[in-house]
Amino acid sequence: MALQQLDNLYRQTVMAYAQQPHHFHPVTPDDPCQVTKLNPTCGDVIHLAVTVADGRVKAMHFDGDGCAISMASASIMTDLMIGQTVGSALALAATFSKMTMGEAKDLSSLGEAKLLAGVVKFPARIKCATLAWHALTALLTETEGV
Repeated sequence: MALQQLDNLYRQTVMAYAQQPHHFHPVTPDDPCQVTKLNPTCGDVIHLAVTVADGRVKAMHFDGDGCAISMASASIMTDLMIGQTVGSALALAATFSKMTMGEAKDLSSLGEAKLLAGVVKFPARIKCATLAWHALTALLTETEGV
């Protein structure tokens, strides 16, 4: 696939997820496992709630306010993480983080999240792309004692 076609696919995918994010609904005090993370650089904020049962991510949703990259990344992440074991979810989050720094070699496990690899060219946008993933890592590490 030509570079221009990849760029177009990236833009289309990011915009589709940002405009109609999956698993986007309010995080409330009734959600037992939740975290809020802020990107002070640009003001993106995410509230993430996760339900873990039998060592697996059973459900996940988020709300917040942020740029298209931040919202798209959170949406893609929720699709990828539901059904994963806690260990797999943490490994995927680590791979995603490495990808945004240009350090990951095998991105096959990331599914559509690998389309966000282009943020490596824009260092100011890396925090936007990784905000939800860092929130998930913090939440799973805290609640599961990993």
